[in-house]
Amino acid sequence: MFYEPDARPRELLPHDPFKAIIAPRPIGWVSTVGADGAVNLAPYSFFNAVSEGPPMLAFSSDGRKDSATFADEGGAFVWNLATWDLREAMNATSATLPRGVNEFAHAGLTMAPSRLVEPPRVAESPCALECRVVHTVQLRDVEGRELDRHLVIGQVVGVHLDERFVADGKVDTAALRPIARCGYLGDYAVVDRLFDMPRPR
Repeated sequence: MFYEPDARPRELLPHDPFKAIIAPRPIGWVSTVGADGAVNLAPYSFFNAVSEGPPMLAFSSDGRKDSATFADEGGAFVWNLATWDLREAMNATSATLPRGVNEFAHAGLTMAPSRLVEPPRVAESPCALECRVVHTVQLRDVEGRELDRHLVIGQVVGVHLDERFVADGKVDTAALRPIARCGYLGDYAVVDRLFDMPRPR
């Protein structure tokens, strides 16, 4: 089949399959601090690494939500690895809470101080990347119309890593058991097994 996104065959695909096709997607579990000192923690499914030299991460916000706003105001964010053990807490931080309610407290998580940026990290997460914002971009469509979608790109300036997950000089990704978004509403996957397929020479 072929269809244009605004004209999908709704009798066959009543639910837009875009997020189910672009899967798995790492979770951007982002902590930020606003200009007034308010702390925010929220998961984003439109998130990924975009550069390795220097290392950079990006997350995209549907609307000017607190994470994008606070990252822009404070010039920094922290990415916290969402794992199988932290899945319920991560999900709890996705709730729409009244302004001023701390997502860390709501989800029973501990705020740990960062070294180089103001936003705290999730103490329970085995890995956190401190980032300084290098770009904030309002997205446009092919007609040039501005969208209420905001891409935040940050450069990694500090890495927190639990040494229990380092073996033979490498991070054991399967042991970390990261989770990822995979499609409709509550669809997730966990990475607990890897296979090796070296790149051809």
